[in-house]
Amino acid sequence: MNHFDLGPDGELACEGVPLRRIAEAVGTPVYVYSSATLERHYTVLRDALVAEGLRGEHGADPLIAFAVKANSNVAVLKTLARLGAGADTVSEGEIRRALAAGIPGERIVFSGVGKTAGEIAFALKAGVSEINVESEPEMHLASQVAQSLGTRATIAIRVNPDVSAGGHAKISTGKSDNKFGVSFSEAERLYAQAANNAGLRPVGVTCHIGSQITELAPLEAAFVKMRGLVGRLRAEGLSVERLDLGGGLGVPYFNQPTPASPADYARMIAKTMDGLDVAYSFEPGRMIAANAGVLLSTVQHIHERPEGRKFAVLDAAMNDLIRPAMYDAYHDIRPVKPRDASAVTYDVVGPICETGDTFTRDRDLPPLQAGDLVAFMSAGAYGAVMSSEYNSRLLVPEVLVKGDQFAVVRPRPTYEDMLAKEADAPWL
Repeated sequence: MNHFDLGPDGELACEGVPLRRIAEAVGTPVYVYSSATLERHYTVLRDALVAEGLRGEHGADPLIAFAVKANSNVAVLKTLARLGAGADTVSEGEIRRALAAGIPGERIVFSGVGKTAGEIAFALKAGVSEINVESEPEMHLASQVAQSLGTRATIAIRVNPDVSAGGHAKISTGKSDNKFGVSFSEAERLYAQAANNAGLRPVGVTCHIGSQITELAPLEAAFVKMRGLVGRLRAEGLSVERLDLGGGLGVPYFNQPTPASPADYARMIAKTMDGLDVAYSFEPGRMIAANAGVLLSTVQHIHERPEGRKFAVLDAAMNDLIRPAMYDAYHDIRPVKPRDASAVTYDVVGPICETGDTFTRDRDLPPLQAGDLVAFMSAGAYGAVMSSEYNSRLLVPEVLVKGDQFAVVRPRPTYEDMLAKEADAPWL
């Protein structure tokens, strides 16, 4: 469910704000996020997990650490933080964003395969809940940094369960040939080592097998393996307090199969982990943010070739939304004010000097004209966070809507702002 619907005037609105009003005030392209959708998606997941008795530490709700890499806007993070969300982070910058959003260190998880000594030190000083260790060298580095600071690093070992999942090869993270995590045999050895290391405090294990997973079977296969690992570690006399099951549950991208619901997901976990006494945490990103945002763009013109191919040229480009170019991703494209006429087949493209700057080919859409506004649906995750200044285009702004109000939560920079970030070499 999302809160982008046609209003009484027949135009697309976000909650109580017509998208045209935002376009007129801010310009296009622009990302628009719905607070109501963010809040709903978080609470639906939380309530499903709690209903199945999946608890966090000390009997509290499980830690739902929103994957900041999906959408790192501080206003978005604040919206979720007010509901109790934590943050799954993969860099010092993301930790800083989470802290700036009011998420306390004890609700922040630090993941990623290439953490630097400086980042680990920052995480420890910030009091993060745990550092998810993804290799033996990283574990030793965490110990060295912690001991240099006179403390112990609370860690979880990330395991690669060798389960194939994810909507695209580039977002599958749980196979043995992916860079993430350690094997099960390594996990047992490293956990035992960590328990006897003066700089480490191992508290649990974690896995994450990919993104945009629409079926529960691969998740269940991974979780069964994780339960077995917890049992083996405890049989060796090791304490395992936490189990982090990652994220990855898919969202409906309109042309894809409807993914499993949060309720079905929670029931599967409860059945798989029945009787296992651990504190649970989760790292959802896409399922909370994707359908909470759209990319709003303006049609520049329609270019029709003599052989009949029609190009709808937009002011948005691959630097604003790179998912179609990088992942062959599908985004539903909706005119803000659709015309009641027979569909026309378009290639929808941007202005960048790349053939790859093509959002879709041979898409049937209502007739479009220059000046029309269109919205790329399901663009709230991995949209603005992956944007760039390629072709020296200005970074796309972001707007957050709450009811009948909206606020610019990342302004569009000026060309002067863009140029001011660079400096001449002294010999020039």
